[in-house]
Amino acid sequence: MNVSSLRDLYIAELQEIRSVEEQLVAALPRMADVAGHPELKQGIQTHLEETRAQQSRVEEILRRHSAEPREHVDQAMQAMLQEAEKWASMVQDRDLRDAGIIASAQRVEHYEIAVYGSLATWAKQLGLDEDVQALLAILEEEKRTDERLSLLAKCTINPDAAT
Repeated sequence: MNVSSLRDLYIAELQEIRSVEEQLVAALPRMADVAGHPELKQGIQTHLEETRAQQSRVEEILRRHSAEPREHVDQAMQAMLQEAEKWASMVQDRDLRDAGIIASAQRVEHYEIAVYGSLATWAKQLGLDEDVQALLAILEEEKRTDERLSLLAKCTINPDAAT
């Protein structure tokens, strides 16, 4: 795809974030399986459902713009998910592994927050009010997930890993 306008860039980035959500839908069940703390397991499973809905909303935005979701693997997300899998395989202690999983999950959330923030800003600049609303809603969901992960790490997982 040739990118020669903000709209082209916007569509390309929508396609990228769709790939991100697709990769997460595949990865989150594996993360939940290796998580030890019940609260972390539940949080990952809850986020999986949220991620599926986010992927659908992004695909709907792409359809509104007559853009194909496009088969594309976001390389940054692929690398972050590989890091998460590394923690799962190299750390045997449950509490330490869960701390590593949270750190990896927060990297993912921060990446998504950055992308959705940029997309919402571009949509606003382009006058795409319906898109702005959908993207800001997803952005808020990602921020809440990050906050829940921080709270879980601070109050439960990290103290357990430190002992």
